[in-house]
Amino acid sequence: MDSKLSIEARRFKKVREELNHTQQSFAELLQIGATTADIERGKTKLSGKVVMELLRQFNINPLWLFGESFTQRVNLNGGDVSPKVITLDMESNDTILLVNQKAAAGYPHNIQDVDWYETLPSFSIPLPQYRNATYRGFQVEGDSMLPNIRPNEWVLGRAVPSISEANDSKIYIVVLQDSVLVKKLQKTPNNPQKVRLLSLNPEYLPIDVEVSSIQELWLVNSKLTFGIDEASESSLLQQLQQSMQELKGQISNLKA
Repeated sequence: MDSKLSIEARRFKKVREELNHTQQSFAELLQIGATTADIERGKTKLSGKVVMELLRQFNINPLWLFGESFTQRVNLNGGDVSPKVITLDMESNDTILLVNQKAAAGYPHNIQDVDWYETLPSFSIPLPQYRNATYRGFQVEGDSMLPNIRPNEWVLGRAVPSISEANDSKIYIVVLQDSVLVKKLQKTPNNPQKVRLLSLNPEYLPIDVEVSSIQELWLVNSKLTFGIDEASESSLLQQLQQSMQELKGQISNLKA
């Protein structure tokens, strides 16, 4: 008989049984009358109020309830990746805090410690690109983001309030429970609870992380680089091509 019932009726019953409620106690909890028997028999459709209460009280995913997702529960509080501490100057304007490699190692563990933030340097940039938002600078460690970002360079990131506002193919500073990573973020199709972190350097494998493990997210919009007089790979290639052309010209002159 159960096979003839709608998937939402069967999954509603499954939730009740998993929570160890009787039909009467579950109905009372959801404030929908004396019993849930008619819902479980398929005689009464799930109302919006029931779906809302299942989500609010037990984090039951509405998409799962109606057979559109494999994820049974969602975290309503998850996805908040906004800064835990904001730094201000004497005029109450946002400042850009700088987190070097050594400080980054302790950043996840001190993320709400106001006194710890006061030990880090900060500055302001009087440019329109850095207005009306909170920014933070992190020093990059390792070569996973070559060729775009080199080891020891600094990246400046704009605070992202929610994981839902993150975009694919953008580079982010990702603050996890135990580390700070600079990666390209990719959302996982059909699974809003996970994201994939990608390196630009092909030698590094992707990393799949739970959204709930992300403490803060900063969209990289600029970087501080040094050694600008050093020849880049493209300029070296141009020099090599020019040298080859000169060599060909000399060989042609000898043959003439």
